[in-house]
Amino acid sequence: MQRRQFIALLGGAATWPFAVRAQQSAPPVVGFLHSGREAQSVPLIGFRKGLNEAGFVEGRNIEIQKRFAEGHYDRLPAMAADLVKRQVA
Repeated sequence: MQRRQFIALLGGAATWPFAVRAQQSAPPVVGFLHSGREAQSVPLIGFRKGLNEAGFVEGRNIEIQKRFAEGHYDRLPAMAADLVKRQVA
């Protein structure tokens, strides 16, 4: 093997870990829509617990887009449309 080929091979091997890291996808994004307030959202606590039991931890390997209508039911359709537009799972 010639010196130039060896250097090219070595340089290519050194960049491989960076290429693999760049190909890793972002964590999945799920949507959570509730008619109440976030501070009193027992369902959100249960939702997170269920995700944790399935191996998902918010901020580590999953993102949760949360929407709370705070008792204003007329806001729910727009909030649902926003989550759909963001293509949450």
